[in-house]
Amino acid sequence: MFPILRLYEDVLPGGSAEIALPPAPRMIFVVHGAMTVEGKAISDGETWNGEDKALVEPGAQGVTCWRFEFEPAGSGSAALVGENIRSQQKLAATLETVPKGELLLRGDSVAFPPGGCAFLHRHQGPGIRCLIEGGIRIDTKGHSTSYGPGGAWYESGPDPVFAQAAADRPSRFIRVMILPRDLRGKSSLQLVNEDDKSRPRSQQYKIFVDAPIAFRAL
Repeated sequence: MFPILRLYEDVLPGGSAEIALPPAPRMIFVVHGAMTVEGKAISDGETWNGEDKALVEPGAQGVTCWRFEFEPAGSGSAALVGENIRSQQKLAATLETVPKGELLLRGDSVAFPPGGCAFLHRHQGPGIRCLIEGGIRIDTKGHSTSYGPGGAWYESGPDPVFAQAAADRPSRFIRVMILPRDLRGKSSLQLVNEDDKSRPRSQQYKIFVDAPIAFRAL
């Protein structure tokens, strides 16, 4: 049985009661608004991560956040429940390509200028991406799929991917990957074509989380 990576979108109105999240390796990204997680205040574009149980509370004006959670096989959806709360699972992926041994949860953002692209590449672990601005086309396994803001997709890691950003505006997505722990502080990207290794890359990265986690794959 393989573990599961899930992405939820939670919309919590201001004044909502504090909510307890069960233990799980997770990253929370604030799309809009503000909230407090385990006493740490975070707002637009900021993150929180941990793997113990956590108490979350929206700010006075409420919050919209993306919650990435890494869970054992067989676990069910953990959408939040409460008065006036809107919580939905955007995507769940069974991680058949999760690396063996000690693991790392990496959360980052990847930004492209207008017309930028990511050359054909692989990663050393699976992950979920969600576009926060712009537009992007993902080509993999013989299929092309385009995404707008809020669109989420899964990449297995070993399957080669080419990404083409929108031509008329900047684009950026938020990503969580499960990687081998020895990649902490190192890139997980592997270019497929030798000629691309000497070409300048247009994407820019911002790492939010690069945290070893207790979850260990067999």
